[in-house]
Amino acid sequence: MSGEEKDHYEQLKTIALQNGASLFGVADITGLPERQCSLSSMTRQGLDRAVSLAFHLSDRILEDIVDGPTKLYFFHYQRVNILLDELALRVTNYIQDRGWEALPIPASQLIDWEKQWAHISHKHVAQRAGIGWIGRNNLLVSREFGSRQRLITVLTNMPLKVDSPSAFGCGECYACLSSCPAKSIQEKPEDFDHEGCYHQIKALVKAAGISQNICGICVKACRGKKTVAGSGLQVSN
Repeated sequence: MSGEEKDHYEQLKTIALQNGASLFGVADITGLPERQCSLSSMTRQGLDRAVSLAFHLSDRILEDIVDGPTKLYFFHYQRVNILLDELALRVTNYIQDRGWEALPIPASQLIDWEKQWAHISHKHVAQRAGIGWIGRNNLLVSREFGSRQRLITVLTNMPLKVDSPSAFGCGECYACLSSCPAKSIQEKPEDFDHEGCYHQIKALVKAAGISQNICGICVKACRGKKTVAGSGLQVSN
């Protein structure tokens, strides 16, 4: 690791945290499998670093979820995605102003929702960037916030220090298994039932009268290690 890579990393991290990011990491995405990135080789050419950014969702809004998504969660989810897109644009602008290339990948924009295909898998990039691991609930799990974060990615050729990938860290926590109304979550992450989850979410969204394919039940169950200061609300697995 060169001094230039470390300096760029620290400068980008400062910019990201000052503009609303809760967690920051950088991944080497050479060799990222096609299943996790649908961008063409021409689009990705030379962009071997990925800046991964996370925003901590409101614990209070998530604690209000009982048996499906609330309208408050729906509106919060949408606003967080907008914030993340703006954050990625700020990071992109910073990189480009210094003569490097940057490609922001929009938050929550899927090519095929049922199959979970996107331009890039934000959660797998975040795992490579050391922000967290892929949990039993098929979501990114961080030590700080559990599954209570949203993610975004910026690809770049800027020389950057790379973080170490996160190892699986759910341990003996199985809170998400019992919470899932579709029983889609299994002991092993690779046994997650994507189709069952999809059909359950479609039913919950219809019942809630919202227009976003979200649920929030297993997100609520996966709390991480942080607490809400001054509220008395426990947010710890």
